[in-house]
Amino acid sequence: MQYLKLVKIYKALESTTKRLEKTKIISDFLKECPNEDLQEVMLLLQGIVFPNWDDRKIGMSSQLILKVIARSTGESPEKIEREWKKIGDLGLIAEDLIKTKKQRTLAFNELTIRKVFENIRKLAELEGSGTVDKKVALISELLSNSKPEEAKFVVRTILEEMRIGVAAGVLRDAIAQAYDIPTEDIEKALNLLDDFGEIAVAAKKGIKALQEIELEPGRPIRVMLAIVVKDVNEGFEYLGKPLQVEYKLDGFRLEIHKKKNIISLFTRRMEDVTKQFPDVVEFVKKNVKGDSFILDSEAVGFDKKTKKYMAFQSISQRIKRKYDIEKTAKDFPVELNIFDIVYYNEKSWKEKPLVERRKLLEKIVKQEKGKIILTKKLVTADEQEAIDFYKQAIKNGLEGVMLKNLNAEYKAGRYVNYMCKLKPVLEPLDLVIIGAEYGTGKRAGGLSSFVLGCKSGNKFLACGMMGTGIKEKVSEEGVTFTELTKILKPYIISEDGKSVKIKPKIVVEVEYEEIQASPSYESGYALRFPRFKRLRIKEKTEKDANTLEDLKRIYKIQKGRR
Repeated sequence: MQYLKLVKIYKALESTTKRLEKTKIISDFLKECPNEDLQEVMLLLQGIVFPNWDDRKIGMSSQLILKVIARSTGESPEKIEREWKKIGDLGLIAEDLIKTKKQRTLAFNELTIRKVFENIRKLAELEGSGTVDKKVALISELLSNSKPEEAKFVVRTILEEMRIGVAAGVLRDAIAQAYDIPTEDIEKALNLLDDFGEIAVAAKKGIKALQEIELEPGRPIRVMLAIVVKDVNEGFEYLGKPLQVEYKLDGFRLEIHKKKNIISLFTRRMEDVTKQFPDVVEFVKKNVKGDSFILDSEAVGFDKKTKKYMAFQSISQRIKRKYDIEKTAKDFPVELNIFDIVYYNEKSWKEKPLVERRKLLEKIVKQEKGKIILTKKLVTADEQEAIDFYKQAIKNGLEGVMLKNLNAEYKAGRYVNYMCKLKPVLEPLDLVIIGAEYGTGKRAGGLSSFVLGCKSGNKFLACGMMGTGIKEKVSEEGVTFTELTKILKPYIISEDGKSVKIKPKIVVEVEYEEIQASPSYESGYALRFPRFKRLRIKEKTEKDANTLEDLKRIYKIQKGRR
């Protein structure tokens, strides 16, 4: 199929914000899409060329794309960079420059979906000497044969910045509509196989083929998520009595698969991290009985000397580690805390109640402190007992507790009557904006991704980057990106590409999930998920901002280290 046909769909999706219209546009396109292109089309509609669970990455920087556009169009990189800062979209710049390009390539070949897909995929497979030149050649080949509107979306796909407003729910509904299958059946299949391409191929064959999709060890599934409650009482209201209370750990989610003696590990985002955690693979091989299984767990940093858990930041570097893996495993050991099982010895267990799944875990897992254990739990109908358990978790330096319905099945997504999490509410902070980046897309020309600073003597040290909580439209209640940009522009000290430094004058109140130790920021700490709450410029000056000592105090309190 011609790539231009898909580009027309992109443009139609771009032109509307209405969910139902987007669904119909995609649905109609799927009906005419040839079988051999269907999987690729479903991925490209998401702006990706690899499914979420595939650990291969395109890995192309905006700066390299900028240079390729310059080479393909004959325009200077400096001019393109200036335009990029104004417009914030290299795709639009590529479209405009190719439109005005005087000389077209003589050997012009019409782009197909397959050609675009394969060239972009190859970018992830190249490594070693001459890699950059090979990548440039692959992209240049596409741009040289692109019509202007094709170039726009080729660039956006490579950068994984499609901006066509296609959420997972729209794709799900479009598949259901195209092949006349209930949405619930599509959703159920997606929970087992998070790959819209394969789901679409099965759905096109009919509901029977879709219903035949089963859990398969080695292929990650969507994990079950928890809603947040403010206290134990609210948890009991949602879940009923009795319920299971478990320690909530400051680690990272690991989905553990075993198939034919092969152990695979996936993160919550379905990244394959098996190579990065050879120690965990060995723990599972030695301590978990079974020919095949899928386990849900949390890997937590573990100090062998003190026997205490460590903060997530202490082991976060292991997720992306490619070299010196064995040494890193020794320097930053983890303890695996298993809390659920959804598949065992060729049978699905996700439909069984939690109480049965936990009993199975207790039978098949040989616990070994510091290596692999089951999460500490309490089953109770007594609210005070649950509160005491929660307080003990905080005292032990943990994040809080999970509250679980004993009769709930394992189901991907957040469900009110399945599972809740309870954590301490941390005080908001008054911080100063000391930097930012020029935005892209809807935020082009304005500032976004604001660098936050805490006070330390006469200096302000970076402690996080904030981009949420600020409104897009003037009609929305709150401060918009445009308004905040207008306030900050007089205080810009210097600019470097898209990054700017800002004189520390504007104070904002910020909410966040927690404070983590972090070598990435000069303060030594980072706010996790910081969110703009309100401007404080009328009530406070930069002298009133929270200090580094405040961050240290909260960091210690949240971990129970008073």
